[in-house]
Amino acid sequence: MDFSKLYRPSALNSFQFIALTGLLMSAGAHLILYLFVGHTPPGFGWLYVCWAGLYALASLKNLFGKPEEPHHH
Repeated sequence: MDFSKLYRPSALNSFQFIALTGLLMSAGAHLILYLFVGHTPPGFGWLYVCWAGLYALASLKNLFGKPEEPHHH
């Protein structure tokens, strides 16, 4: 089992990449809201749970899924 599929950027699938991007953007928005507005909306923390869940599911697919066949065009 190749665990580098969990952290190496070139081995991530598209859903893992989207989840990491969403996690980083949510953290940036959280920081901006906290610094400039002074608070975050209620329930904002659930974004992190959603992004982490998406990353976990995508990681399972990447680790245990069958590799896709190359497309011949």
